[in-house]
Amino acid sequence: MAEIIVVTSGKGGVGKTTTSASLACGLARHGKRVAVIDFDVGLRNLDLIMGCERRVVYDFVNVIQGDASLKQALIKDKRFDNLFVLAASQTRDKDALTTEGVQKVLDDLAADGFDYIVCDSPAGIEKGAFLAMYFADQAVVVVNPEVSSVRDSDRILGLLASKTRRAEAGERVQEHLLLTRYSPARVETGEMLSIGDVEEVLGLKTIGVIPESGDVLNASNKGEPVILDMESLAGQAYDDAVARLMGEQRPMRFTQAEKKGFFSKLFGG
Repeated sequence: MAEIIVVTSGKGGVGKTTTSASLACGLARHGKRVAVIDFDVGLRNLDLIMGCERRVVYDFVNVIQGDASLKQALIKDKRFDNLFVLAASQTRDKDALTTEGVQKVLDDLAADGFDYIVCDSPAGIEKGAFLAMYFADQAVVVVNPEVSSVRDSDRILGLLASKTRRAEAGERVQEHLLLTRYSPARVETGEMLSIGDVEEVLGLKTIGVIPESGDVLNASNKGEPVILDMESLAGQAYDDAVARLMGEQRPMRFTQAEKKGFFSKLFGG
């Protein structure tokens, strides 16, 4: 049975699509058969970050509306034979997604032997975001350590607890917190919330802390999910998060500010 993971947040621009792409690649690197779906109809970005934008012929809405088969629309990743991308439509309205249509796509992927289905949710609480989370078994809630992002994510947690298929059955979606753009130095100066602050407000345990890094933008511009750059701290942090998602115990890195040495302090370095 496929495990359905939604990557969600209340606020836009926090790194959901970067996270979806990195989780999908990380799970595939562990040998799992993975499909990653872009639910952001009208504003698709997942295919860009995955580096397959020129290969999109059919999209998610084409499959739901019967214009193409799932096999026609799935794009096989060039790096992993066990990773597939289903792009969103840029030309359709968000109402093109239906509960029945989404369920059929997810059921067909599960029947085709996929281990994980990663759903890249649009921001907010509109229809695409609702459908991305409705069928989820697990949710990765992506949060920047700032008050507005945390507050908006609290609303998403309310929906996960009440408006999902699992909630209707009296069960819970397993929720994880992923902090992005984390800067320990800014936490120390009080400009940014700490990991403990965010965990306390949202009542979630952190599955990963992604440090603030220009490598994320560089990787996105190249169409290479940052997790594939194991030289970068962000790539290593995403690799840790994937391992924890699969049940492995790893220490939380990149959470402490670097201490300046004597000469750095002396010469203002």
